Amino acid sequence: MAEAGKKAPQRISPPDAKYWSRKAIIDWLEGISVKRRVLAGIDFAFAYPVYDDKGERCGYFPDFADAPQDGPGLWQFIEEINKDAPHLYGGAIWDHSELGAYYNAPSGRRGAKFISRRRQTEQAARTVKSPSPTFNCVGPSGVGTGSLSGMRLLHHFHTRAEIWPFGHCRTGDKNLTLVEIFPSYYFALAGIKAVRGHHGQLSVLNNALAYFGSEGLADDFHAAGPDFDEADAAISAAALRALAGEADIWSPGGASKCEGWIFGVK
Repeated sequence: MAEAGKKAPQRISPPDAKYWSRKAIIDWLEGISVKRRVLAGIDFAFAYPVYDDKGERCGYFPDFADAPQDGPGLWQFIEEINKDAPHLYGGAIWDHSELGAYYNAPSGRRGAKFISRRRQTEQAARTVKSPSPTFNCVGPSGVGTGSLSGMRLLHHFHTRAEIWPFGHCRTGDKNLTLVEIFPSYYFALAGIKAVRGHHGQLSVLNNALAYFGSEGLADDFHAAGPDFDEADAAISAAALRALAGEADIWSPGGASKCEGWIFGVK
């Protein structure tokens, strides 16, 4: 978490356990935003692309008759399919008789309709750092798995928080605003390649923090996580704090109202 000002982001430990659960994160976000405004970045795709490779509108699930038409509809749709799965798990959709075909799912389940469609924000981000396609749920870059869980989380929050850019975040009356982040993009903006643990080195991480106007982390800080995930969290917090003050960041235009947008991509 990065407070207003220039201080280095601080680690927030889980309240009652060694690790954070999704439920604990929901409770923490709801609790901290009761009396203060909070801008929270979460690393998953908030929606799917709605255009094909020819630039023609085809919807989230082309040729599927009952496909949702907007963000809240998509989140509810994903929730209903996975409602019996605990912990906001979203993978039940891979076994759907029709929808499973759109995903590259684990255990060799590459659907016949899976193609590498990209949202407009992903196309715009390519000049700095290219994100993975949202329907890919396999491998270390398989953002699709976390996105399915994330869409269930957005369904939970869609009446309790501003979800950017699907709502009117800067004029809303809610204290909590949720935005989509891409930590590797923020490292890339700072001229750093977040590969092979390079970004987890303290000196490298502090250089990236300085790019976003932040003080460095203490000498005893070690980025935890299997892929130095705390380094991703630290740079994202600093980037959110810095980028939130740029007015043009908040109005990306294009298909952002239905596809979502990575916060900070211009």
